[in-house]
Order: sequence, then structure tokens, then C-alpha cells
Amino acid sequence: MKKEFSKKWIASKQPRKQRKYRYNAPLHLRSKMISGHLDKRLRKEFGKRALPLRKGDEVVVMRGRYKGIKGKITKVNLKKYKVYVDNVKYKKITGQEIEAPLEPSNMRITTLNMDDKRRKKFMEKKKR
Repeated sequence: MKKEFSKKWIASKQPRKQRKYRYNAPLHLRSKMISGHLDKRLRKEFGKRALPLRKGDEVVVMRGRYKGIKGKITKVNLKKYKVYVDNVKYKKITGQEIEAPLEPSNMRITTLNMDDKRRKKFMEKKKR
């Protein structure tokens, strides 16, 4: 099996190939893989189902231990494919509170951060 990343790869049923694709993906594709569903109001407004998550977006956790918690995204880790939300924390044995890493697919975006010029331009293009 080849070790480099291939742009021509479309899909595979084999989990090992899916994992390999994600592991070897370059940064510009990793950021697209870290995306979350849009709220119904935002879906109607922008005509899209999902968008890549960015720092500053307000989200609701839909699944898992922290289900129903709302908060702002504080950090996006492209290497581990994880997202950190400010209200989602757990305590260590020492008593220190740490932000819990969450799966991006388990989030619903309620408010978009439109500070980035490129994102604003992209969203205006989609509205037309």
C-alpha cells in the first residue's frame, strides 16, 4: 500500500484506507474535514448543511457526555481532528480543570464567527 496522500482517492469500504486517508491528509483538506452541522435558521440563510468549524463559532454539543452544552469554540486541533469548547471541561484527579476534546461531527453551529474576511466573502457568495 502506498504511503503518500492521493488526491484521486474517492472512497473505500475498508476502515484501514479511510484511516490512512485522514492520517495523511494535508492541512487544507483537514480543515474541511473538521466541519459541523448548521442550525436550521443558518441552513435557510446560507443554503448549506454544514461548514468547517472555526475558533469563535458558537456551538451546541449534540451527543455524548456533554450533550446539550452551549459554548464558543476556543481551539481547533487539526492534527487530532478535535475541537475544544469553553464550557466543556473535566476535572483531573489533581483538581485542575481541562477543556475536553470533542468530535466535530457531534456539534451544531448556532452562530457563525464572521471576523474572517475570507469566510465572510465565501458566505456572501453562497447567499446569492
